[in-house]
Amino acid sequence: MTPNRMTHRPLSRRPSRPASRRTATGFTLVELIIVVLIIAVLSAIAYPAYQDSVVKTRRGAAKSCLLESELFMQRFFTTNLRYNQTAPPANAAVVLPACTAGADVTNHYNVALTAVAERTYTLTATPQGLQAAKDTDCGTLSINQLGAKTKTGTQTLDYCW
Repeated sequence: MTPNRMTHRPLSRRPSRPASRRTATGFTLVELIIVVLIIAVLSAIAYPAYQDSVVKTRRGAAKSCLLESELFMQRFFTTNLRYNQTAPPANAAVVLPACTAGADVTNHYNVALTAVAERTYTLTATPQGLQAAKDTDCGTLSINQLGAKTKTGTQTLDYCW
């Protein structure tokens, strides 16, 4: 009987490829173009939406400032029984305190007390600069002593307020 021998095969080595035949790793030009195209399309959609939300946020800050100023005027009336100053100079406008909304209002809106009299007033927030150019939907926002709200833009009052 012949002993059971295991046949050993020598380990086969793959022949190494010549340097000129190695495969390159990385991205192809077509893949890069596709990625750039996708980024361009997403940017074209996202940037205008971002700009619109910035305009709406600033408008919201201006509305907040108007309502804050309205509360100040009502407190002033409760104390003085009139909306205008009683001290000389006669019928001088009340000086509104600074809004707590900060730079969103002061940099992009002019909030002012206009048409103030003993029993009436109007508060207006007029957009300035880039905000005026971009916010044609609502334009200048106003509120009076009765709480009546107005706007000068092309959208509805419910949209703006």
